[in-house]
Amino acid sequence: MTAEDLADLVPSLPKVLLHDHLDGGLRPATIVELAAQIGHELPSDDPDELARWFVDAASAGTLERYLETFEHTIAVMQTPEHLRRVAREAVLDLAADGVVLAEIRYAPEQHLRRGLSLQEVVDAVQAGFDEGAEVTGIRVGTILSAMRHLDRADEIAALAVANRGRGVVGFDIAGPEAGFPASRLSSAFDVVRDALLPATVHAGEAAGADSIGDAIRAAGAVRIGHGVALVEDVGDELGTLAHWVRDRRVALELCPSSNLQTGGAVTVAAHPVTRLRALGFAVTVNTDNRLQSGTSLSRELTLLVQEAGWTLADLEDVAVTAAMASFAHHDERVALVETVIRPAYAAARGGRHRA
Repeated sequence: MTAEDLADLVPSLPKVLLHDHLDGGLRPATIVELAAQIGHELPSDDPDELARWFVDAASAGTLERYLETFEHTIAVMQTPEHLRRVAREAVLDLAADGVVLAEIRYAPEQHLRRGLSLQEVVDAVQAGFDEGAEVTGIRVGTILSAMRHLDRADEIAALAVANRGRGVVGFDIAGPEAGFPASRLSSAFDVVRDALLPATVHAGEAAGADSIGDAIRAAGAVRIGHGVALVEDVGDELGTLAHWVRDRRVALELCPSSNLQTGGAVTVAAHPVTRLRALGFAVTVNTDNRLQSGTSLSRELTLLVQEAGWTLADLEDVAVTAAMASFAHHDERVALVETVIRPAYAAARGGRHRA
């Protein structure tokens, strides 16, 4: 199969997405409509121009500048109706892209400007996720994020635990990484650890490999959000941290286009995702923020096919790895792999099922 043929096939393949931010995946037309309702001024009221603005502004080369773009999306996500709509549309858009399991994350503390409580935010978002899942049939897990530079992590951790069984499957910290290590929020991670709720931590995106080590030691992270800086510990031989991550199958939620925008990589061809996968790390491919990167999971995978030489076997490997690294129960993960992912890839190969 040629790279061109495989690129054409990618949109139809089943995909698993573990790292996607709700406030980074709004439809531009929805932002324009909701902003008009609340009187929020945007860089442009034309959806196409606004979409281009988000990508351009997020491509300044630093995580801090990248994060500034979220002021406009968060501004229109402050009422139950708006949150519900954004959440529903996110699921519809992911399903249209061939995603069969998605874990979508957001920070409830960012949606309190119009008087909502943390629980009311969770209820509204979950209602939208449930509506989208019912229409499309895909599985959606919710990850609640705490902002690492603020002081509500203990509350968000308790909120995540309280909403387990109502769609919440994990806990995360997000926001500016440099200067705000996971160990700063150790008490929040104690809450989720004591409740046996899994944690994934943004680390190794804008800070070095030490940030990843801190997330594993202090937070007990079972997945790493981004983790691109792990290559600092991968030379001619693996370092202690790299061995730990690989040996214990700590999944890396790598986001190629986003990493290019924030300076974590120079090109897709040179992005560490390909090297790390070849070395046997538990690599997954993700979108991060579809709006800011002007992307989809199909686009991320297609870029890897076209620019990094990925094959159908590579795509199947990351889909299976992501499914097995998800926070769904083991039997659900296995069923998804054996009844959806493997058969679809076998059909793509012409019916030859891989063991």
